Amino acid sequence: MKPVLIFRHARTEGPGHFATFLDMNRVPWKLVKLDEGEAVPESSAAFGGLGFMGGPMSANDELPWTRPVLDLMRDAVARKVPVIGHCLGGQLLARALGAKVSTNPVKEIGWGRVEVESTSLARHWLGSDLHEFTTFQWHGETFAIPDAGDRILRGAHCRNQAYVVGDRHLGMQCHVEMTPEMIRLWCETGGDEVREALGTPAVQDVATIRAQMEERLPALRNVAERLYARWIEKLAT
Repeated sequence: MKPVLIFRHARTEGPGHFATFLDMNRVPWKLVKLDEGEAVPESSAAFGGLGFMGGPMSANDELPWTRPVLDLMRDAVARKVPVIGHCLGGQLLARALGAKVSTNPVKEIGWGRVEVESTSLARHWLGSDLHEFTTFQWHGETFAIPDAGDRILRGAHCRNQAYVVGDRHLGMQCHVEMTPEMIRLWCETGGDEVREALGTPAVQDVATIRAQMEERLPALRNVAERLYARWIEKLAT
């Protein structure tokens, strides 16, 4: 089986439960540390799929790796190599496919409810029994849905929460990959951002985020594994 290539944009935003799921299902993977200057391949042909994690930068920033990543995403879509994007990764995929990434009306930080679209595509990816769930958020921008994509998740404070292209490429605004360690680290490193945004309707304080972690994470892992299970069905071999 060809490995899944996972791209890390920031040291604090690793693959989390996504990597754990791949390991559980014996899917080989490799990590590309863009934050340490590692190179982006020119072609996706050698990989079973491509995974892109989050990051504090904007998808509209022109960083050394931005253009190579966008080109690689388009190459993967053309070759039908599945792509999955978490938060920044989902924004980059949207941009690669011609959709706009812009500032969301409010920041979303912490635990928040999202709803599953009432479509056959959404049910295929999330199951017929799931209509809404509480996910984890940490973003200030949002993507438009690419012309070739269909929304499968929506939110009250950020309408576009997840989309699917060609029933194989998944872009998400929310963070389903979270682990306890990641949440604790983000709360430590992002404390100032949280305090500055308090008082807006979709931002929780650090104490609330941490207090809800034990209750919320098991259900979120279940949702993540539904999405990841559908995604790996189409991995290139």
